[in-house]
Amino acid sequence: MSEDKPSEPPSRQRNTPRWLRPAVLYVLLAVAAYQLSGWLFVNLRDFLGLLFLAWLLSITLEPVVDRLDRFGMRRGAATGLVLFGLIAFVIGFLALFGTLLAEQLGQLLKALPDAITTATEWSNRTFDTNFSTGDELIKLTPETIKDLAQRFTPGVLGVVSSVVSVVFQALTLLLFVFYMSAEGPSLRRTISSWFPARQQKIIATVWETSVEKAGGYVVSRLILGAISAIGTGIFLMIIGVPYWLPLALWTGIVSQFVPTLGTYLAIALPAIIAAANDPIDGLWVVLFGTAYQQVENYVLHPRITSRTVSIHPAVAFGSVIVGASLFGAMGALVSVPVVAVLQALVETYGHRYELVVQPGETDRAEPPGKDEDED
Repeated sequence: MSEDKPSEPPSRQRNTPRWLRPAVLYVLLAVAAYQLSGWLFVNLRDFLGLLFLAWLLSITLEPVVDRLDRFGMRRGAATGLVLFGLIAFVIGFLALFGTLLAEQLGQLLKALPDAITTATEWSNRTFDTNFSTGDELIKLTPETIKDLAQRFTPGVLGVVSSVVSVVFQALTLLLFVFYMSAEGPSLRRTISSWFPARQQKIIATVWETSVEKAGGYVVSRLILGAISAIGTGIFLMIIGVPYWLPLALWTGIVSQFVPTLGTYLAIALPAIIAAANDPIDGLWVVLFGTAYQQVENYVLHPRITSRTVSIHPAVAFGSVIVGASLFGAMGALVSVPVVAVLQALVETYGHRYELVVQPGETDRAEPPGKDEDED
């Protein structure tokens, strides 16, 4: 009779599954990465906005730099020449119109409250409205102006630090623009070398699309803005509207770089200033703005922006709001070109399918008389 072997003690049951500890570790690492990325984004938001703006300017210069490169000029020298030309243009403009612009801008800021008051009172008399007058709306009194001046006017040290900060940011921007443009092909080759051949083709397509669409968008807007500013300035001078130079610059910039609402905001300020001087002049400004907008929409805009991507006004307006919320003024400036690049990439790699004809739509889709058999 064989003796029974003593039964082995049961294995200790595990209180927790094996996957729980790695899962907890991964969750903690993900939360830490999220917190770190949020902290970095908040603290580097201005720097990231500066990088976006430098990228935008670099791809704007890309076509001119590429053409000089094909003519045999070294890419670094070509980029430096283009940047020097832009800086010389800005300095020349300020030398010619800087004093006049500063003088008219100061006079415009002083006359703006009275102009708003006059326009508001005219609207109340003509249309029987009950809008607040400009003084009540803005609430500018000598006491409030003195308080604002004491609160926001910095001392000598504040002015010096502000000037140094602006100069440093400008030099940093120019430095990034120079290297992004001069080292653009080298940077693309370096990034592509980390990926296989198939992904390299995608990177090349994305890069070329970004340069073509975003750069073309900025160039086209600058051209349209310059034409709008010149035309508006000449018209305001002809009818004798004061402060024509800052009003013309306002119209050119706002009408092109503020989506959807920019057209109305651009012409509203010159119309108010003109109406304060003479109501008939305000009417002429509105008529000119309306007529010019039609010419721009149907003649200038299709010709100048034929190579750029068109963006729905609602999408452009929403992108500006999101960009301003994330990166401030710089984010609002670069948001539309970034959306233009994303839309171009979606159109490049996306696939559209034929729409399925719903019941009841066949008769409307087909031309009349198609179903009738003729002998």
